[in-house]
Amino acid sequence: MMAVRWTGRHSSPVLCLNASQEGLVASGAEGGDLMVWGEDGTPLGHTSFQGADDVTSVLFSSSCLTKLYASHGETISILDVRFLKDSLDHFHVNEEEINCLSLNETENLLASADDSGAIKILDLENKKVSRSLKRHSNICSSVAFRPQRPQSLVSCGLDMQVMLWNLQKARPLWITNLQEDETEEMESPQSPGQLLNPALAHSLSVASCGNIFSCGGEDGKVRIFRVMGVKCEQEMGFKGHNLGVSQVCFLPESYMLLTGGNDGKIMLWDVSSEVEKKQMSPTKHNHRKKTKRTTYIKQGGNISASVTDEEPGKILPKLSIEHGEKVNWLLSAKIKGYQNVLVADQTSCISLYPLNEF
Repeated sequence: MMAVRWTGRHSSPVLCLNASQEGLVASGAEGGDLMVWGEDGTPLGHTSFQGADDVTSVLFSSSCLTKLYASHGETISILDVRFLKDSLDHFHVNEEEINCLSLNETENLLASADDSGAIKILDLENKKVSRSLKRHSNICSSVAFRPQRPQSLVSCGLDMQVMLWNLQKARPLWITNLQEDETEEMESPQSPGQLLNPALAHSLSVASCGNIFSCGGEDGKVRIFRVMGVKCEQEMGFKGHNLGVSQVCFLPESYMLLTGGNDGKIMLWDVSSEVEKKQMSPTKHNHRKKTKRTTYIKQGGNISASVTDEEPGKILPKLSIEHGEKVNWLLSAKIKGYQNVLVADQTSCISLYPLNEF
């Protein structure tokens, strides 16, 4: 099954994607370009921000279906999708380029992570910064509020650190350094080509439960953490990609995880058995039998199934798509009633792959 491609509107690489509950899709690209699409790929609106700064993050409001947040350069703009040319409001609170935006569930706070390593928390009701979180010593690449916990968020950065924050405090509750925490949790030994790749953290995604989150690193590894009150524990770690993991994305209401890499691959993983097993028992079960598992591999859009012997404790992808381009952004969204994965890459197109068989 070939990918459907939405083309012809962006003229530069697409950097970010988001979808509304109504099935609208927003895309931001290099050079200040922002588009809104209908669920059939029809362009509905376009704007170019002054200054031509890259549009690095877009977010639909869940409470107001026509409202869209976008970061471009050091600025956050709030837009009405029906009239993209005129922004409803804009904020210049970050000192360096913003990499990621996140809204809390009550939608009164917007977090923006930037190249200085700072995370600004914007109070949307009072239109001012309520917190400035400064602990990352390098670029803060990703920030995410936790579902069901509007005062709690996680962040990661190119300082190889992952942090848990509560907005009642200006300091993080918990910090881990991915390079220092390389333990027996990682199942496969480093391959020779991987030795030079440090564990720079690129992307975060929190599952709908709010307690489980994933992190993708430059070392090709995917790590799954559980929040335990004021600290976190690494539940599992596995080698997901041959090059850096640029994107991780939990599917809604599940422990199915999409990952995208600089190796041009997109994979779907089911981490539910590991996560739920740990919930039931704190002890580790290492004596599982080998099981046969079918892995579906899509090459050029074609699915081929191969049955592989699964090592005890080893996780294999449910689906592997040879996308062929470095992944800039991954999004799971319902389009026309069906779950799809939307992909932004180094081209000016958006690719859609159906996930309805999973």
